[in-house]
Amino acid sequence: MRVLVLGGNGFIGSHLVEALVASGTHVRVLTRSGQYIQPLHGVEYRYADFVADSASLAESLVDVDIVIHLISTTVPATANLDPIADIKGNLLSTVRLLQQMRDQGVSRLVFLSSGGTVYGDAKTIPIPEEYERNPVSSYGIVKVAIENYIAMFSSQHGLKSLVLRVSNPYGPRQGHLGVQGVIPTFFQRIIAGEEIRIWGDGSSVRDYLYISDLVSFAVQGINRDLAGVYNVGSGQGASLKDILSLIEEISGRSAKVSYLTPRGFDVKKVVLDISKARKALDWVPTVSLREGCERYWKWVKG
Repeated sequence: MRVLVLGGNGFIGSHLVEALVASGTHVRVLTRSGQYIQPLHGVEYRYADFVADSASLAESLVDVDIVIHLISTTVPATANLDPIADIKGNLLSTVRLLQQMRDQGVSRLVFLSSGGTVYGDAKTIPIPEEYERNPVSSYGIVKVAIENYIAMFSSQHGLKSLVLRVSNPYGPRQGHLGVQGVIPTFFQRIIAGEEIRIWGDGSSVRDYLYISDLVSFAVQGINRDLAGVYNVGSGQGASLKDILSLIEEISGRSAKVSYLTPRGFDVKKVVLDISKARKALDWVPTVSLREGCERYWKWVKG
C-alpha cells in the first residue's frame, strides 16, 4: 500500500508517519517544512505549499493508493478572524484535492475533521456521529463543508473515505503558541512563569485524546480499509479548571491565571460518543488524561 500523507511533518502527521512506516507501509509526505522530525529512512519527502502549489500536489498523487489529509491552515480562533482565508486555505484547497484524486484515479481518502467544532452546542452528551452538525465557528463550518464535499465525491465518483472527527489531541511535538492546544500551552506558560489566559470561567468541558491513541485508531482503520465517519476521542470530558489543576499538580508549580470574556465561537461542552469506533475496530483509548499529561511533562522537560 502506498500512502500520501499531507502534513506528514506536523504534530499529528509525524507520529502517524512513524506508525505507518513501522507497520510496513510505503509513505510519501507532502509538507511545507521539516519542522518536527528528522527524515525517516524509506519515507519520500516532498516540500511544497498544499494551498498554493497545485502542480506539486498533482505530482505527489502519482502511484498513490490512499491520501491522508491532515493539513489545516487555521485553528478555530484564526478562522473566525479571517473566514475568507479559512475558506480559501482549507475548503477550496480540499475540493481541488478531491478533483485531482478523481482525475488520477486515487480512490481512498482519510480526512481529519473536528469532533470539537462540527457539532456546536450539543444537547446530547456524549455526542454520537448521527447528531446534527451545527457549528458556531468558521472553523467548524468549513470542516462540515469539506465533509459534505467528500460525501458528494463518494456518491458521484466512487471515493472511499474515512472521516475522523477527532476531539482534542495532545502530546509530544505539539505546538504551544497559545492559539491551539490547551495542555501544551498551559504547561509552557507555567514553565515560563507567564500568565495563563482562560476565556470564560474555566467551566468549558472538552474531550482530550493522547496522540498514541489517535494514531492507533487511524493506522488500524487504514490497514483494515475502514470507511465512514467516526468520532475519535477519549469519551470523557474535563473542564479547563480540571486541566489547570492537573498541570499544577504534575509540574509542582502554581499558575498565574486571568479569566477573560467568553468568546462567541467556544462551545460549552464537547464529549464524544466513541462507541462506534470501539465496535468497528475493537479499539479503546489506553492513555488516561493524567498519564498523558505526565508523559507530556516528561517530554517537555527533555
